[in-house]
Amino acid sequence: MAGTPAPAASFKTTIHRAKIIGAPDEKTIRELKEAGFDGVEVSAILTEEAAKKAREIVETAGLKVHSVLRGWAEFNSDDPGKVAASYEVTEKALQTAHWLGAETILLVPCRLDTKLNPAPQPWEFDIEFDEKTGHVSRVVKGDNAPFARYIDAQNKATDTSKEQVKKLIPMAEKLNVIIGLENVWNNLWVRPDLYRNFVASFDHPFVRAYYDVGNHVKYLVPVHDWIHTLGSLIKKIHIKDYALAEDNHSGKFVHPRDGSIDWPKMRQALDDVGYNGWITVEDGGLPLVEFRERLDKIIAGV
Repeated sequence: MAGTPAPAASFKTTIHRAKIIGAPDEKTIRELKEAGFDGVEVSAILTEEAAKKAREIVETAGLKVHSVLRGWAEFNSDDPGKVAASYEVTEKALQTAHWLGAETILLVPCRLDTKLNPAPQPWEFDIEFDEKTGHVSRVVKGDNAPFARYIDAQNKATDTSKEQVKKLIPMAEKLNVIIGLENVWNNLWVRPDLYRNFVASFDHPFVRAYYDVGNHVKYLVPVHDWIHTLGSLIKKIHIKDYALAEDNHSGKFVHPRDGSIDWPKMRQALDDVGYNGWITVEDGGLPLVEFRERLDKIIAGV
């Protein structure tokens, strides 16, 4: 029956199911409710009037807006105007989340252009970094000279992201909205210990990890190892899958449960670290009921 959670008696933690949408409307929310979802993540910046109307639509249906997808920022840009614009949009995302009753925003603090800053292949990474600064000193074994620009760009991204996110914390506290930093497909923080160091460096309850289980599969570290490393820093989870090729040197995104992620181990890891919260499918191309059924199986650990 739609809306009935999959049995998860062997787990101590409770997981809720969500889907990314734009601005909520009655038709979209009705369809998600009928398909058995518990809530949504909104990928739109809204006015106060529009946000309050959207919240009423969602909550009247018995669902919840749990997060706002702010997405890409350019905090590492050399253009001060782009940095300022990114900051302003992020402030608007925090305010939108507050009006919608959401707990978090998803923020990608910056991206790195690997055409300008050539990076190692995903399977080549072997990172050393300074625990205090988060600065990377090595990204592969042996000669790192070919990746000097990448190393410098990685360290700049870390520093500029820290500077801008720290400035956002007072607003996040005032609005009671957590900033979730996502490990998006941007060639940054590609190992669990480095990502943990970055998020933990803020040492603040309003800056946490928004962990996407599919984004870093290509770096050949199992999802359950990422979860165990991040532990209590994880505030939210995005769900998609990635299918590695036989040689592990290529792959592609696929629907959840069609790829290389070991979902039972992933679910057990979430239980191990005490994760009670949302898993949000970031995917399209399947009926809503099919996505909900796949989430149910993930929640059940099968």
